Amino acid sequence: MPHVSTIETSQTTTNKILDGVIWKGILSFFFPILLGTFFQQLYNTVDAIVVGQFLGKQALAAVGGGTSTIINLLIGFFTGLSSGASVVISQRYGSGRMDRVSNAIHTAIALSVVGGIIITVLGLAMTDFSLALIDTPEDVHPLAALYMKIYFGGSLTLVVYNMASGIFRALGDSRHPLYFLIAGCVTNIVLDVVLVGFVGMGVEGAAIATVFSQLVSVVLSIIWLRKLPAAYRLSIRKIRFIRVEFVDMMKIGVPAGIQSIMYTISNLIIQTNINSFGTDTAAAYSAYGKIDATFWMIVNAFGIAMTTFVGQNYGAGKIDRVKKGVNQTLLMSGATTIVISVLFCVFGRYAYLLFTSDEAVIDIGMQILLFIVPTYITYIAIEILSGAIRGAGKAFVPTVICITGVCLLRIIWLEVAVPIYRSVYTVCAAYPVTWTVTSILFLIYYKKGAWLEDRHHELKLKWLKMKHHRS
Repeated sequence: MPHVSTIETSQTTTNKILDGVIWKGILSFFFPILLGTFFQQLYNTVDAIVVGQFLGKQALAAVGGGTSTIINLLIGFFTGLSSGASVVISQRYGSGRMDRVSNAIHTAIALSVVGGIIITVLGLAMTDFSLALIDTPEDVHPLAALYMKIYFGGSLTLVVYNMASGIFRALGDSRHPLYFLIAGCVTNIVLDVVLVGFVGMGVEGAAIATVFSQLVSVVLSIIWLRKLPAAYRLSIRKIRFIRVEFVDMMKIGVPAGIQSIMYTISNLIIQTNINSFGTDTAAAYSAYGKIDATFWMIVNAFGIAMTTFVGQNYGAGKIDRVKKGVNQTLLMSGATTIVISVLFCVFGRYAYLLFTSDEAVIDIGMQILLFIVPTYITYIAIEILSGAIRGAGKAFVPTVICITGVCLLRIIWLEVAVPIYRSVYTVCAAYPVTWTVTSILFLIYYKKGAWLEDRHHELKLKWLKMKHHRS
């Protein structure tokens, strides 16, 4: 006879995700995520600002652009796995199964430790090859390689922190990841200025500052995970892979991780095309990436909030609340995107001055910005709808849609359109073209798909069983 654990109550106070005004609950969860993502982005942005101002455009290109894309190739896959863990934990928490919440948390931490070790080994092994593969300019390659090797050497801290923050958010706590990131970001800024500006360590100092600041964040995260309620508090002795939780995490996380890899590969191809236009364009694109990251951190925060909101409400069987939450989040994220797009177009040149004073680099950067930014709105449906569908535990179809509509179509565009008319504009057009197609596919699946039917059927069976038992 299987062991049946005691079910503990999942909430002792009002949970704004499961009860109350929907848009208020989403925003109260969204803003700490947004601020946390902002401070996380500051890790690399501060590196870029300090390096660009103290060391010049070659060093600026070395810590951004293709370097960031290659790092994301490996980090992104395990971030996808952590999103699978977050969905599983949020569903367990929403259903009230605290024993299974505990199992999922300890499995998630075990996964992050193993993942961090794998990233370190692979990252160090493939640094030089990957930089050569994307045609990194010769004057940038040595600096980029040095930065990447130090970064990958400390990547365990980043992977474990991402998993820990995902755990907090799955439990409805988006504040503590923010606090820990603020501490890490302050550490990063101080060390960047000291090591690069005063000690003169160059990109090596920027990488060391980033790794050490990530260590600060992860130590604080682990300490607080050990202060959670006793039913699911992190215990070092309990960290291990529990099969049923691990399998459920893989079902959601692996497709998300594969999607991340495909995204990054397509972006690497874009970076290769950008690099072919020379160092000025590579530096401009690197600086644009830091500005562009402001939009992505906002829309990603909406997506993360959507996944957790749907995960908990799906686990609790509140299907109507799920649908209302999706509609309201689409409206909020769309309005926010319009405001951001206007601000970027008006004040973009001033933002570039944070990274470089080279007028040629700034002019190219503004051309890129004014071409891509007005098309941001075409991306919104992808982030919100894929986040919602994954929150319901359905990862395969969103992955297929994204790989087909974004990744494969983007590669086809770059291989077919760019040779016909070779310009920076043609390369950048890969973004709005693929965003539009993929958004349409998501809207069709959201309206016509059966992504909530399994839960409806499960709840109906549960109601029938209860009715039969009472009779």
